[in-house]
Amino acid sequence: MSAYTTISPDKLSRLLGSPKGPTLIDTRQEAEFASDPRLIPGAVRRDAGAIPLWGRTLAGTATIVIGQRGADRSHGVAAWLRHEGVRAETLEGGHEAWAAAGLPLVPEMKLPPRDVQGRTIWVTRARPKVDRIACPWLIRRFVDPNAVFLFVPPADVLGVAETFQAAPFDVEGVFWSHRGANCVFDAMVDELGLKTEPLLRLAAIVRGADTARLDLVPEAAGLLAASLGLSRLHADDLDQLEAGLALYDAFYRWCRDAVDESHAAHAAAPGKRK
Repeated sequence: MSAYTTISPDKLSRLLGSPKGPTLIDTRQEAEFASDPRLIPGAVRRDAGAIPLWGRTLAGTATIVIGQRGADRSHGVAAWLRHEGVRAETLEGGHEAWAAAGLPLVPEMKLPPRDVQGRTIWVTRARPKVDRIACPWLIRRFVDPNAVFLFVPPADVLGVAETFQAAPFDVEGVFWSHRGANCVFDAMVDELGLKTEPLLRLAAIVRGADTARLDLVPEAAGLLAASLGLSRLHADDLDQLEAGLALYDAFYRWCRDAVDESHAAHAAAPGKRK
């Protein structure tokens, strides 16, 4: 890798949602972040000045460093990371170029407080089926790749949320809940600024499967069947979540790239279609 490499906003946008996507590090200063307190989906804020403390933890990864305008300290951060064995690039034009392109941005104020390790924490009812797997997938892939999910008995959700400053979801009377005919996945896509065409298409599938309206889209019945099958295969909710992540990765990739492709078409090799 050269000493100075960048990635365009358009190319980075095609990597979002991938289970093997790059680590995104937002190094904007406090004043810069205050002017636009939103994050590129999946990005984590880091103090550039403290890179000796956290840079080595990214060794062996592919990382994109996001500054305010691109031509700033982000190049220094990327150079330091390369010294630590990180495959680091900077975002061309930085946060401003991403925002100017109209690409999705996640408002930090909508997220629960982060713990000492910088993770968001979420809690919901045990024994998930559709919405309670779809929402963690959305958060892991587009909001916080290190998010913690706690599955507890229904009566304990609010108490656990208070204890750990977690965001409760898919229970009555909380912010992240069903809204009319829409499910929690719909609410998250809307509130978190993720209304892209593929995610809106996936939201319709999730809504149909989660609310027993299988006539909404043909794929809803398939998602429901697969979700119920996973719940029977896995007694442990976290094991089910891990299996469900792969399921939603496949549905998302279909929503993004393959809606017009037949089963007989010659598909691109994995990772080749960008």
